Amino acid sequence: MFLFFLSSGLFLGWSLGANDAANVFGTAVGSRMISFKKAAILCGIFLVLGAVISGAGPSGTLEKLGTVNAIAGAFIVALAAGISVYIMTVMGYPVSTSQGIVGAIIGWNLFTGSLIDYTSLTKIVSSWIACPILSAIFSIILYKLVVIYIKTFNVRMFKLDILIRYGLVIVGIFGAYSLGANNIANVMGVFVPVSPFRDISFMGIFSFTSAQQLFFIGGIAIAIGVITYSKRVMMTVGTGIMKISPVSAFVAVWAHSIVLFLFASQGLERFLINHGLPSIPLVPVSSSQAIVGAVIGIGLLKGGKGIRWKTVGGISVGWVVTPLLAALISFISLFIFQNVFQQQTYKPVEYIVSTEAIERIENQGIPTNELKGMLDNKFPSALRFNNALKESTNIRHKDLNFIMESTEYHKMEITDAGIRSLDTEWLTEEQLRALEKLDGQIFIHKWMMDKTISRASPSWRIKKGDKLFNRTLRSKFAYIHNLFRTREVFMR
Repeated sequence: MFLFFLSSGLFLGWSLGANDAANVFGTAVGSRMISFKKAAILCGIFLVLGAVISGAGPSGTLEKLGTVNAIAGAFIVALAAGISVYIMTVMGYPVSTSQGIVGAIIGWNLFTGSLIDYTSLTKIVSSWIACPILSAIFSIILYKLVVIYIKTFNVRMFKLDILIRYGLVIVGIFGAYSLGANNIANVMGVFVPVSPFRDISFMGIFSFTSAQQLFFIGGIAIAIGVITYSKRVMMTVGTGIMKISPVSAFVAVWAHSIVLFLFASQGLERFLINHGLPSIPLVPVSSSQAIVGAVIGIGLLKGGKGIRWKTVGGISVGWVVTPLLAALISFISLFIFQNVFQQQTYKPVEYIVSTEAIERIENQGIPTNELKGMLDNKFPSALRFNNALKESTNIRHKDLNFIMESTEYHKMEITDAGIRSLDTEWLTEEQLRALEKLDGQIFIHKWMMDKTISRASPSWRIKKGDKLFNRTLRSKFAYIHNLFRTREVFMR
């Protein structure tokens, strides 16, 4: 059943490849510097590598926007995004799966009564505005540098042609890698919380995580989309906005690729943070907006007369329509899938204001006097709880997420039967022994279980600076949360 539900993610990946590959090699193919066949093969290979190696960063932001907690719901969300992107692809407009998946997740939030994390949403939408602007700025700077280089070294036409051909291949490869790294979160991000895969360790040298396995499958789907259906959109990007020279094509793809990489690089984020600099948010940005911004930047540098503003206007309308269309398709499809086909599209998330939760919130420095008046109150959804908080307390918006996390009801009991069913190949011997010591203990919040288990053994504790270990550890915690969860639901 998981493979069936995953099919919508594969369709979304195919749609991404069919549409967004144009942003990597469209200008090169449109200027006839590279054949479509060569571009498609190179793009497919490096998309997969980027997805597997560097795709983890942007997926976290999407998960904050809305954690789709049922596989049937993830199926519909990915399908809605895929359909919206496919419609725009058929029309020949370069849109982004980022816009499609964000709209579809918002549709899921509205249907399930889940809260929309406006901080994450603002971060993503702001990146959509910043992305084409940054890309235009980079393209202007790079174009001027390339022109200075050509004039300084008196590069002749024949040599320039050879350099540009090689340059288009190099920046196209970089762009394909960056596209896979940044946009694989759009394709497979909603499936990460419900993935049945387990991390695989190869002789203790490196680990192939559950998320990376999903990203690999999604990357293959993207590559197939590139090879089978991307030519039409490539021509729109390559020749539809304005006629561009080979040098302009090279600069546009280079600028686009840099912008995508900036919003996907965990290494750059760590470097900026370690040096006390403001970091660039790791969000799935629109590669379509990046390449369009780059092309327009070059056009503006040349006076703006050659830009086909009517085409640009049509593309811009597509950027607005895509998330709205995806949200509508998602909401309607979820209703039909749940009520007609009797599929569970979401698992109810309930909340209880417990004594332990209030104590944890107080330790965070958040006032709890008004919250104490809701002690032992239970709520069937995030929306109901949020409305009650607004009516009864003066909770600051920035504290809301921590309060929601602290009060989320998730009853778990560590039982002997559950311990016997643990994955002994994935969990270490020390981790298994720690769980055995806690046999019979009951928890009502995830954080309570995590705290108790981490006290029982260092093998369950976060390691400062070890990002790979910590990512795997979080996957293990999610695994035991579900394994030991009781099926009690306190409100029906």
